[in-house]
Amino acid sequence: MLETCLNQAAGLQALALQTTSRLIAVTSHGQQQGELPLLWSLCSAWVELGLPVAVLDGQTRESPQNPGLMQLLDDPQSHLTYAQEPVSWSVVPATLGFERLSGYEFPNEVLGNLFANYDVVLIYASASTITKLLKNSAASPLLLVAPLATSSLSAYQAIKQLLLDAKLRPTVANIALTSHAQAAMTTSSPVQHLQNCAMTFLSYRLDPIPIRAAVTDDRSQDDINRLALQLLENAVPLQRHHAVRGR
Repeated sequence: MLETCLNQAAGLQALALQTTSRLIAVTSHGQQQGELPLLWSLCSAWVELGLPVAVLDGQTRESPQNPGLMQLLDDPQSHLTYAQEPVSWSVVPATLGFERLSGYEFPNEVLGNLFANYDVVLIYASASTITKLLKNSAASPLLLVAPLATSSLSAYQAIKQLLLDAKLRPTVANIALTSHAQAAMTTSSPVQHLQNCAMTFLSYRLDPIPIRAAVTDDRSQDDINRLALQLLENAVPLQRHHAVRGR
């Protein structure tokens, strides 16, 4: 177990040496009860390795009292002060900004310039929004399957939209509420039902990544670290002009 942890940490540290911001997407499909804890755990794993994270929250609308991505797009110069702040983890409201960016083929350079001081730029949004933003890109949006009866249906709808509308092949994580993730992989579990539907109706094979949730040791964090490493390895590098990077 110790060797596994060291290997994962070494992999994350190697990626931390890269200077290019990397884009990761997390697909929301109505299961925020499980999505948000996993999202924050992933961000914590990256931050602990010295990787500043900007979460662009497509579920929160910008306003004058709560400015976010739209304000940065309206005033490109304003991002300079914002980006130079020594914040390791920022959450940026982005509903309206995503609507604006959906008119781009893929807003790679826009996001790369606005968030040049962050190693990880994470988009958290619905499947509909992600298909518009990342269509035909190399992104592999993360999609969580919670141990809830409705999770497989909403997850299937999201996967169908990602595959058919944007040619995006998602990364699927399965939350298991036991000490052994395999215990949740029964023929009646939400993730097994999702696998069957994806293969039957979309001819798409899912290989869910198990995430142990209720355990008495550190294996749950091992799963999070492993997933964090995989997401970084598959992330999309963001382009940017040769702007000042504050690190």
